[in-house]
Amino acid sequence: IEGKSKYSLNKFSDKIMYKINSNKKGYDFFTIINFYQNSLKIKPIEYSKKNNKKSNLKLKGFYSENKLEFNEILYEEGNNFFEIIDLNLNDNFKISNLKKLKVNYLNDNRKKSEFVLLKSKNGYDLKGKSFDSYKLINNMLLSDSDKSFFDNFNLKNDLKFKINIDKVFLNDNFFSRDLSAELNIKNNKVYSLNLISFFDDNKKFKLDIKTLKNKSKTTSFYSDNAEPFVEHYKFIKGFKGGKIDFYSVKKNNLSNSTLNIFDFKVREMPALTKLLSLASLQGIADIMTGEGIRFNDFEMNFKNKNKLMTIDEIYAIGPAISVLMRGYIERDKLISLRGTLVPATTLNKVIGSLPLIGKILVGKKTGEGVFGVSFKIKGPPKKLKTTVNPIKTLTPRFITRTLEKAKGN
Repeated sequence: IEGKSKYSLNKFSDKIMYKINSNKKGYDFFTIINFYQNSLKIKPIEYSKKNNKKSNLKLKGFYSENKLEFNEILYEEGNNFFEIIDLNLNDNFKISNLKKLKVNYLNDNRKKSEFVLLKSKNGYDLKGKSFDSYKLINNMLLSDSDKSFFDNFNLKNDLKFKINIDKVFLNDNFFSRDLSAELNIKNNKVYSLNLISFFDDNKKFKLDIKTLKNKSKTTSFYSDNAEPFVEHYKFIKGFKGGKIDFYSVKKNNLSNSTLNIFDFKVREMPALTKLLSLASLQGIADIMTGEGIRFNDFEMNFKNKNKLMTIDEIYAIGPAISVLMRGYIERDKLISLRGTLVPATTLNKVIGSLPLIGKILVGKKTGEGVFGVSFKIKGPPKKLKTTVNPIKTLTPRFITRTLEKAKGN
């Protein structure tokens, strides 16, 4: 079968050319699909082409009842192109073989991704000049799913990936250089990963994943610059500075994690700003929407299973305020948090009154301060209800955690 025609996906028409040859095993095919009038959007890689912009897709391969082989896939649009050589899919459209992938395109964020993936003896080598990792980081931090990119593969053997990229875009304002990584894939899952990359000022971030003998998986992440990663959480505005340290152990779809962030400033966090206002701590609330509140230490211990995050404890301490809270978050449904917020002057006064250790930690002089408040935050994410009650005494847990942090520092 050989032909040419126009085709339409909506009110616009473009051209298509095709050749199909039958043989004993199946069908050889070759086609060129023209995209000029039609627009095109590929969400997973954040690529878009507007209508009235020339582009075309060339496909050459072989098809049978349980096999689909592409000898060549080539998409071109101006300076943007995607090239795939020898791609094989099984009857469930899982990738069983891939020889080469070459990518060079400008995405919707105006960031350029340019790299080549080549099949090696034991796996794949990926080398490139640049890569926009914003969506990848977003999926890692915010996704409920346990699925990964490698779920698209149907791999019979274990594979090793080596990655070297000169420049990696982390968000609109930050990028890193000289990213290198080695990862092992078993049963279509990441078995181990070792990754490191550097910022311009010789600061770095690194990610390590290990699978243990008991089939649990550990993930550790550290960055000398926390901003590019905290920025993904939209409910935090004006985050500046900080170092981030994360550790997690996951087994049977249940993860136990600890997150630490050090020496940072937050300009705006709607829930906390509202809480400060309701607690009549307007001075601190004004700082929150202005230059920001500084925290020396933030620690969060939590569990994740499916869409439920159980927060065992969040403790944050800074020159202006300290916060201790716990609760749970059911993604896209319900947030329930309760805790205690205390101005630093009150906290210093309480600890300063403790024999001997108080004098060592905060000195003899303390401010008068005000009493702290207990609070509850509950409701759907977009309709949170906050209640506040004054307190005259601090819980032993609050004092204990403060002493632990002070002694640690």
